[in-house]
Amino acid sequence: MSDRPPLPPFTGETAAQKARMAEDAWNGRDPERVSLAYTPDSVWRNRSEFLVGREAIVAFLQRKWAHELDYRLIKEVWTYGGDRIAVRFAYEWHDAAGQWFRSFGNENWAFDAQGLMRRRIASINDLAIAAADRKFHWPLGRRPDDHPGLSDLDL
Repeated sequence: MSDRPPLPPFTGETAAQKARMAEDAWNGRDPERVSLAYTPDSVWRNRSEFLVGREAIVAFLQRKWAHELDYRLIKEVWTYGGDRIAVRFAYEWHDAAGQWFRSFGNENWAFDAQGLMRRRIASINDLAIAAADRKFHWPLGRRPDDHPGLSDLDL
């Protein structure tokens, strides 16, 4: 298996780079591509779901993005050290009925020596919002470099 830089131990710069790479991949909404950033036996807790392995990750993300439509995500490093990074995030999406939501959360990540995430623990809360209260308006896909981050948006 090849390395997936940046590799631990993380610095402020490499932790931010790793978080942006994860954000970009998730905004691409390609479950197979996203799963390649995780070890084959990666362990997740996402809300109340417990997953193990890439197959489970792919199935989870397929379900997620079939329900969370027009998904746009921003991640920001909270702290880092050694082989671990903690991020906070927010994403906006709407359901099939057109109700918009902003989901807020925190993730704790642990990486192996090759830079693959071996553990992901996510705590997430959803807030129903009006379409007029949305803050993430870029075209679907990667967030533009000049789009404000979470701190800039006071989120």
